[in-house]
Amino acid sequence: MAHAPSWLTFGFVYLTAAVLAVPVVRALGMSAIIGYLAAGIAIGPWGLALVRDVQSTLEFAEFGVVLMLFLVGLELQPQRLWSLRRPILGLGGAQLLGCTALLAGAAWLLGQPWRVALVGALGLALSSTAMALQVLSERGQLRSGSGQAAFSILLFQDIAAIPILALLPLLGGVIASAGAPPEAGHAMLQALKTVAVVGAVVLGGHWLLRPLLRWIAQSRTPEIFTAAALLLVVGMAMLMLALGLSMALGAFLAGVLLADSEFRQELESDIEPFKSLLLGLFFMAVGMSIDFGALWRAPLLMAALVLGFLALKALVMYLLAWGAGITRQERPLFTLILAQGGEFAFVVFQTAATEQVLAPATASLLTGAVALSMLLAPLLLALLERRRLPHLDGAGAEQPLPEPPPQAPVLIAGFGRYGQIVARVLLAQGLPTTVLDHSVEMLEVARTFGYRVHYGDATRLALLRSAGAAQARVLVVAVDTPEQSLKIVQLARKHFPQLTIVARARNVTHWYQLRDLGVQHIERELFEASLGSARTVLQAMGLAEAEAQAVTARFRAHNLALIERMYPHHRNKEVVLAIAKQGRQQLVEQMAKERQERQERQEPTP
Repeated sequence: MAHAPSWLTFGFVYLTAAVLAVPVVRALGMSAIIGYLAAGIAIGPWGLALVRDVQSTLEFAEFGVVLMLFLVGLELQPQRLWSLRRPILGLGGAQLLGCTALLAGAAWLLGQPWRVALVGALGLALSSTAMALQVLSERGQLRSGSGQAAFSILLFQDIAAIPILALLPLLGGVIASAGAPPEAGHAMLQALKTVAVVGAVVLGGHWLLRPLLRWIAQSRTPEIFTAAALLLVVGMAMLMLALGLSMALGAFLAGVLLADSEFRQELESDIEPFKSLLLGLFFMAVGMSIDFGALWRAPLLMAALVLGFLALKALVMYLLAWGAGITRQERPLFTLILAQGGEFAFVVFQTAATEQVLAPATASLLTGAVALSMLLAPLLLALLERRRLPHLDGAGAEQPLPEPPPQAPVLIAGFGRYGQIVARVLLAQGLPTTVLDHSVEMLEVARTFGYRVHYGDATRLALLRSAGAAQARVLVVAVDTPEQSLKIVQLARKHFPQLTIVARARNVTHWYQLRDLGVQHIERELFEASLGSARTVLQAMGLAEAEAQAVTARFRAHNLALIERMYPHHRNKEVVLAIAKQGRQQLVEQMAKERQERQERQEPTP
């Protein structure tokens, strides 16, 4: 029997562990993060030992954090990010400096050398961006005021990762003995390079990203657009990594640059599945990385280290929450999601050991403490929820930051010849309208007339949801293809039952299919135009305008009544044909009778 390749075996192991652990944890009312961590512990070196190369898994799964920061950037238009500059610099700087000072002071008082105390404090002061944002996202609190305050701190930490890594060689034993001035110049050069790269990304992305995505979208090949979205994130991550910068920061900047583009919803839809899977793998890798050996060797020391740094960070976070005006009910949750250690601490301690700032045993102990804190944090969150403490979105207590403009009450799926006319009428009445289309050319036209536009396939639930279908009142289905139209209607009826659906039917068969789905407001696209042409022909043949209008109106009413009669039997072709023949004969007889009456009225009386 042939052996399965390693990627298939490990994929089976990871997926099996996640599928078994996460539903059990969710059934117990706890976060899915706990399930992923438990699954990682179970299959890791200290569990069943099904996976031993934890570092490689962690490096690969870290891309989930990169994708998450890209999606967070897509939610923040540049003007909103600019509005957060004060909390990012103020709260973020205060958190990092306060936690570092308190932790370093405690370590120094306990007899640690100042370099060890400083590097250990810098690593422990960082929080888990992945875990905190996942918790906020699960509770729908990322847009709230306190959620944005937490995000500001996390973003500052990602930015601060650059100078922290640049500082480590200056503190190393080998570098210190060789002299600091050359390294100081190197650090300055690195800082200038960082500023230059960030500036180039911002300017180049603004002028190049959108035209490039428009060009790719014109191929109308969904899988290529998905590949382009992943290529964008991967390319940005590689660029930042090559320059010694944070991959997550580069992905975040790319997201911000595209936050107000017509491609935002489609990019979110494409990236979200990859992000969720890789984040789950990341949390499993964290569970696998917990060094239970260090815990067994010095359980009291490990317990004191974990509880000590959690308590000190929690103290700083609680004081910051108080100073930022976060209500007393919200402070415990805000404090807890930021008091834990962070994934970037693994990189800091590993680099510090390489640069001989930390002994390998010390780096291993600190890494284990961070991983244990990331395991404890969701458990403590579950305890908070069991006590039914208010969430960050507590009733009436939150002071949200400025939100994006409210979603439009009308969505139009398809901006071709049919959808454009509907949109123009709505625009003339001052009704805000959001247009969804997969044609870049059509969206460019719509944008010039002031419509809100979103690029993408309206048959995707994620795109409908992000475009505001949950808040809208009316959905106009004006796409060309009947199959696509029916799929959009099915999604809307199932997930957004409050929507009034107005649909375009290509023909009577399509009309029947839409009625089967419960749509009541249906217009056949050529029916009214054909009646208009028939009215013109009648007038050209000598009928008065009023009579021509009456004839076509009678035909219209008869036709609509006829298809309503045929609808209950539309799956039985013989019955439908019989009703159609009968209806046609009735119409002929009725029209003949009307012509006779009209002629009699026109004949002069003898």
